Amino acid sequence: MSRMSRQVTITLGLVATVALAGAGLWSASRAHSWTQEQRRTLQSLSIDRLPALPPDPSNRVADDARAVKFGHKLFFDTKLSANGKVACASCHQPQKAFNDGLPLAKGVGRTDRKTMTVIGTAYSPYLFWDGRKDSQWAQALGPLESAVEHGGDRTMYARLVARHYRREYEAIFGPLPDLTGLPDHAGPVKDKAARANWERLDPARRRAITRVYANIGKAIAAYERRLNPGASRFDRYVEAVLANDKDTMRALFNSDEVAGLRLFIGKANCTNCHNGPLLTNQEFHNTGIPAASGLPRDVGRATGAPQVLRDEFNCLSEYSDAKRTDCTELRFLKADGHELERAFKVPSLRNVARTAPYMHAGQKASLKEVLRHYNEAPAAPEGHSELQPLHLTDADLDRIEAFLGTLDSPVSAPAELLRDPFATP
Repeated sequence: MSRMSRQVTITLGLVATVALAGAGLWSASRAHSWTQEQRRTLQSLSIDRLPALPPDPSNRVADDARAVKFGHKLFFDTKLSANGKVACASCHQPQKAFNDGLPLAKGVGRTDRKTMTVIGTAYSPYLFWDGRKDSQWAQALGPLESAVEHGGDRTMYARLVARHYRREYEAIFGPLPDLTGLPDHAGPVKDKAARANWERLDPARRRAITRVYANIGKAIAAYERRLNPGASRFDRYVEAVLANDKDTMRALFNSDEVAGLRLFIGKANCTNCHNGPLLTNQEFHNTGIPAASGLPRDVGRATGAPQVLRDEFNCLSEYSDAKRTDCTELRFLKADGHELERAFKVPSLRNVARTAPYMHAGQKASLKEVLRHYNEAPAAPEGHSELQPLHLTDADLDRIEAFLGTLDSPVSAPAELLRDPFATP
């Protein structure tokens, strides 16, 4: 080859290399370019858009610092269980994003549903997978009397408060009622002896004990109200997008995470349900999730909606601190209809990569399985699934999963509230 031929070859090679490098830089730059509409969507999902905590008129001590401190102790106290081994924190573990990592929650027995996180639930109008409770304090009371969760009863809890927490309780709620002559165990629970004891009590005494029981829930709720999500890597990326800071964008998200985010807000239709700063619309949907084998029939919201309307501790109850006009959500609740069948609450996607398994009974072991389900959109076992096939590729699903990993975030709460107050230092 002549000297000129070699020179031409080298020159062409350099040109090609420079061209490819330039194309790569252009492509990398373009990967982090967002339209105005996309920027608005991203901003709507940012934790910075989370409004101030909504008031809870049904709980007059919701923002009482003394109730927060009292509720913190109650949340971690294993004495609030039939076997002395189960606390709220047994299933809602701070180190696991207030989840437990199990398909089905385990208390004194095993439940039929997966634990839901308590992070951010102050913003939720309805609690549990079926929405059978309409406040954090009413939700906290359910497990306490459940035969397979805490397994306790109302006189047991009233006596426990009198014995161990009288000072804290009375400083917040006033004097405890006279507990003289009460049976050790009585309440409207599954245990036949405790139920019979409860029914023999005078109605006025039952109401007084139930008031103590409701106040336990209100203190726990005051604590849980302080547990909200902090900023994730995704939120920092959105901040960089809004500032048009390409260097920070590239440092925060790799190409798969960017591509996954584009799919999340675009073709994959994820934001139809997972929208807003908590990445949930707080609604209930039938998405065709198969029934879990070996468990009783579960129709979700079709059962939960009627339950919350007749709940002893709902917003309109005598134990609520709200006025009737404060309970609009409950007063206008639609509690029947075919569309409620097998509809379950849309969970927040914050910390989703850390909270496997997934769905209301842990039917899906991994995010990969969840994404495949939504992509394929199988028919619902009962009712009508709202899903339509997405026709995404395996590579698309991998990219969405990569993006979901950017939603991990710390709890926005004082460090002392995340620690077990009974643990040895």
